[in-house]
Amino acid sequence: VQLQAFGGGLVQAGGSLRLSCAASGRTISSYVMGWFRQVPGKEREFLSTYWSGGSTYYANSVKGRFTISRDNAKNTVYLQMNSLKPEDTAVYYCAARPLGLLSTARSAYAYWGQGTQVTVSS
Repeated sequence: VQLQAFGGGLVQAGGSLRLSCAASGRTISSYVMGWFRQVPGKEREFLSTYWSGGSTYYANSVKGRFTISRDNAKNTVYLQMNSLKPEDTAVYYCAARPLGLLSTARSAYAYWGQGTQVTVSS
């Protein structure tokens, strides 16, 4: 599966953005989909996953502010980000892994999009 993330940009603190991850080659229903982010010099951080049975899971840092969703007809996964903070500034990546147990580990995801920059100004 090939993934392409887009929708990043510059937003003021308190604002919202919606990231999209368009998949091609395989249907996303065959995968567990996830979102990560990375700041230069730091490890790639797990944010959210949409996994088996339609369940969702969030990192504590974004719980209540970010929402992951999926549109199977468009073969696209979304990350709605609300109440953005300057510390949310990062490159955001979507990722996919074969269906299986819940995992937040970067190493569990085999397929990655190219990343999209999100910058939140104070």
